[in-house]
Amino acid sequence: MFRLVRGTGHILDVLDVLHREQVALRIHDGVFSAMDLTACHPRTGERLSTMKLMVQTLAADDELQRDLQRELTFDGLRAAEAKGSKGGRRPTVAAAKTETIRTAYLEGRSIAALARDHGVSRGAIRTAVADLLPEHTADERDVLAPKQPVTLDMPGKVADFLRSADLEPAERAALHQGATVRRGQGYTLRMTAVPAVHRQLLDRCQPLDGGQGLPAVPAQHKARREYENRVNAHEAPA
Repeated sequence: MFRLVRGTGHILDVLDVLHREQVALRIHDGVFSAMDLTACHPRTGERLSTMKLMVQTLAADDELQRDLQRELTFDGLRAAEAKGSKGGRRPTVAAAKTETIRTAYLEGRSIAALARDHGVSRGAIRTAVADLLPEHTADERDVLAPKQPVTLDMPGKVADFLRSADLEPAERAALHQGATVRRGQGYTLRMTAVPAVHRQLLDRCQPLDGGQGLPAVPAQHKARREYENRVNAHEAPA
């Protein structure tokens, strides 16, 4: 529901359109579940005042949470800049350096060491040497089968963070197609994607561990570790 509206004024405009067009709306998940948001008074035909109050209150609370998250993120980025850290995505491997990196990897340099040497992420190094990784070099005569999609449960706090992150189209599509599974007061996102996409999304949410001037929130840190354990468990050799 909160993806449909962005504030109290917007949600009331949406409900006005639904009321005018005589369209009933019932939400099955989240804070609005089991509510008939278009319920009207049996005599006047107007929307119930109590329902309007509940909708406005919940929408205002969500708007406050978004504003606070935006302010904290901004403050963290300014603090990181003051310490000399640069925000945004880490640089990728330049085409001119690709062959040098591949040669160094074949000579025994680790992915972590290459990432430090060239100032890029480990994922960028993995991409540059993808066909040289152990799972791709068993037998050159074999045709490598594509990795099959796997379904993993992503904690809701990780999913909420990633929805506001700068993602690649494949990552955004996997996140959008995930199914929400309620877990008490929280939820998990049951997401199906190839292992590489799970690994990329795990790298994207690394700020949840803190660092670079951003405070670590224990609940978010724990959620990322849970997702990391599930990704690692799937990638572990049988």
